[in-house]
Amino acid sequence: MSGGPTEPAGAPDPSHGRGRVMSGIQPTGEIHIGNYFGAIRNWVELQDRYECFYAIVDYHAIATPYDPVGFPELLEDAAVSLLAAGLDPERCHLFLQSEVPEHTELAWILTTLAPLGQLQRMTQFKEKAGEGEEVAIRAGLLMYPVLQAADILVYKADRVPVGEDQVQHLELARTLARRFNTTFGATFPEPQPLLTRARRILGLDGQSKMSKTKGNHIGLLDPPETIREKMATAFTDPQRKRRSDPGRPEVCNVFTLHHYFSDPDTIARVDRECRSARIGCYEDKMLLADIMIESLRPMRERAAELRRDPGRIREILDRGRAAARRVASETMDEVRAALGLWPTSIRTSRA
Repeated sequence: MSGGPTEPAGAPDPSHGRGRVMSGIQPTGEIHIGNYFGAIRNWVELQDRYECFYAIVDYHAIATPYDPVGFPELLEDAAVSLLAAGLDPERCHLFLQSEVPEHTELAWILTTLAPLGQLQRMTQFKEKAGEGEEVAIRAGLLMYPVLQAADILVYKADRVPVGEDQVQHLELARTLARRFNTTFGATFPEPQPLLTRARRILGLDGQSKMSKTKGNHIGLLDPPETIREKMATAFTDPQRKRRSDPGRPEVCNVFTLHHYFSDPDTIARVDRECRSARIGCYEDKMLLADIMIESLRPMRERAAELRRDPGRIREILDRGRAAARRVASETMDEVRAALGLWPTSIRTSRA
């Protein structure tokens, strides 16, 4: 099953050479196979085609309640997982969002242009706001897409790899780019989506999207015994009550997951043996668990190597931050000049 990005019409901004890509991931828990097939695998593929800026978006993560004591460990885990999954610091820029202050500076500026009605109509805001009392809804949840727009526009990114559920947020970034350009002069390109072809990956419950918060996931770096334990609980065909009952692979989420990990011959064999009741649900789950374990083994080994040298992780993030700040500070000089503020370069020269 292909999960690669779909290229939209239109050429990248020639001022960037290869064009720029920007994307981010929240450090709100262990990165799982849904994250990998839905986004990270595409990030890896894009490294040779674009200048790529990838952020661990820690400021986004604090828009909802979180534990500050355990947060540093989550940041390190996110960096380790991304590097283990194939992000190459020689071919992309990986950094912490909070270490590039231009993100939040631009976010405030864009807030002054953001249409309130459009923010309130955001599907994800309405879904999350509906989960609690209205008085408990935080302003950060409403303004989340504005910071997301700043993440993108501060690098003048041409392309943003997104799933269909994020297209609405990207359209806001395009709206804000147009408003800024119309009001203050041409500054930002309008970022185009690189839509991923990966379908929404259901969690082990077979009911909802794979999620760290729902606990229905397989972690990208889970040890073998954990993968087997989790797979043993995976939801299968609800009508197959006994081992001797014929199965229906087309409605079994475990069979769907086979398409991400198993070769075509294995998929075809499981299909046949499930329909003929020659393989039981538990057997199939353990077969997939073993295939997952072997498929993810190189990532676990790379992660273990990185954890033995934490200074290397910090070095990679520092290099990414330096590259990100070079671009972001240049953008903000242009933005401040367009707004009638003194750009940093001028303030420095007058000091």
